[in-house]
Amino acid sequence: MSNFTYTNVERLEAATRELDVPFEMSEDAFRAFYDRTARALWAYLARITGDTQAADDLLQESYYRFLRARVAIDDEAHRRNYLFRIATNVARDRHRRRGTSPDVVAALDDSHGADAGATLRTEQRTDLHRALTRLKRRERELLWLAYAQGSTHQEIGQTLGLRTGSIKPLLFRARKKLAALLLGTAQPGGSNA
Repeated sequence: MSNFTYTNVERLEAATRELDVPFEMSEDAFRAFYDRTARALWAYLARITGDTQAADDLLQESYYRFLRARVAIDDEAHRRNYLFRIATNVARDRHRRRGTSPDVVAALDDSHGADAGATLRTEQRTDLHRALTRLKRRERELLWLAYAQGSTHQEIGQTLGLRTGSIKPLLFRARKKLAALLLGTAQPGGSNA
């Protein structure tokens, strides 16, 4: 018997051939898709879980589930939204398994300079971090997808499993709550649900 190895993509292609289910992406196409989406997906996972190590694991799990999914994908935007939907579900599953609410994001380490501008930026990031930790998980997800990822309301709705018409008022409330927290006018005891 000859010795040979398969990449994960080749294994999935072989498995789908056995099941008579077409596998939509070649290894090269997947690598290109991964290169275009991995950094943004990791940042999203790190932001909603508050744990960069967990984001590494969840990133791998998200791509694995994406590759194993037997779903017809229409175009690049649909593929990206589907991947983010999987990642959101993987992060929620992790949260449920742990039974505790995750911290949001570790404070960013700014050791690049001690000038007044750098100190001000560090203080602003710390304030933002504190405010984000007091938002609900869904509020953090909405704000991240809308403003960090630049997703449309329709894309956010597909990713989070919400109706498109509910995104605008939910974003409005999340922005309002974040602004109140940053200005120090919010009530203490915000939930991380």
